[in-house]
Amino acid sequence: MLAIVGGTLIDGTGAAPVADSAVLVEDDGRIAAAGLRAAVVAPEGTPEIDATGHTVMPGLIDCHDHLASFTYDLLSRWGMTEPRSTRTVRIARVMEDTLQSGYTTIRDCGWLDAGFKAAVEQGLVDGPRLLVAAGPLGPTHSVQDRPTMSGHRRYSMPDPNIPYGVADGADEIRAAVRENARVGADLIKVFQTGFGRATHLGTDAAYSLDELRALVHESHAQGRRVACHAVGGPGLRTAVEAGVDSIEHGCYLDLDPDLLRMMADKDITLVPTLTVFAFHSAEGNPVAQVEARAFRQHHIETVQQAMRLGVRVVAGTDAGGWVHGNNAQELEMLADAGMTLEQALSAGTREAAACCGLGQEIGSLEPGKLADLIVTDGNPLSDITVLQERERIRLVMKQGRIFRNLLDADA
Repeated sequence: MLAIVGGTLIDGTGAAPVADSAVLVEDDGRIAAAGLRAAVVAPEGTPEIDATGHTVMPGLIDCHDHLASFTYDLLSRWGMTEPRSTRTVRIARVMEDTLQSGYTTIRDCGWLDAGFKAAVEQGLVDGPRLLVAAGPLGPTHSVQDRPTMSGHRRYSMPDPNIPYGVADGADEIRAAVRENARVGADLIKVFQTGFGRATHLGTDAAYSLDELRALVHESHAQGRRVACHAVGGPGLRTAVEAGVDSIEHGCYLDLDPDLLRMMADKDITLVPTLTVFAFHSAEGNPVAQVEARAFRQHHIETVQQAMRLGVRVVAGTDAGGWVHGNNAQELEMLADAGMTLEQALSAGTREAAACCGLGQEIGSLEPGKLADLIVTDGNPLSDITVLQERERIRLVMKQGRIFRNLLDADA
């Protein structure tokens, strides 16, 4: 058993911060108690970590990352720029770095195989708790179909552990979902619109309603949630009507409030991924720059309308192709888009846990939940950017195990 004492507790439930708190962690990695220090009774001799002057809060969650992505260069995405062994070590380094930044859970939405999740669980490498989508799905002529600029297809994935994922028609789609389930995918990612490609823009649809309903039905039959890339246009409406579990991006949802109401009614989560489009608008290919700049204000208004209409909005960066290790930039951008700091922090903790299907296990510091927590120098409810400053992340704990502890150096 271990006690973290003296800090200001933001427990993630929405309750007011508690000064001079204590969090009691059981040997099994779960929280025994959390609250006012005077009210938390620890067995005599329980070791303590002094967090006085700091903030204690739940570990952060990114609901849309790509840990195996490093650039948008086609050769890199085809796995032709370095040996697979080098890339594997590079990914492992990114995983460790992401954990050190305070992110204890990552929902990876494509191209990371389940072996990395197993490596973390077996203690072979330090990293966040992982939920992996393995091989995203899409029809011929979709984002998942990665042709050359001349339109020629590469028929296999560079990683044999990742299913190819291009499937047309209900039967092929069901088979592709089952193959992803077979290789250990925790969720199914599907591309329902384009983006950044002159021949397949963010408002161009991919699957038909019948095809997407088959995908959703089979995914749910396999016990997997569906994360759906959908920027705007008819494909976005099809995704909501088909009952996907989360809309990734949803940049033009503000143009159709009825869709947002439908999402609220169906408990479909919005993962706006503001961070990635900031990069695309500044550094993307010419088509991506034009698209991202065109819908920027729509994207902001989408977040605001979604919050007003009761849609769960959560933090996800989608930024792996541009940057790793600064996932908390999304929280700042959500606040800039109109969320309160409390809402932005919840989008990266409690609400994010619900999106991942882990709301009963993580996302808040409550008795019985896993002890995923961080200790920060500074209060993110006063300045949420402190979560982007690595040196201010003083302690990182995942499931009761400490992976970063600079508090001893503060003593």
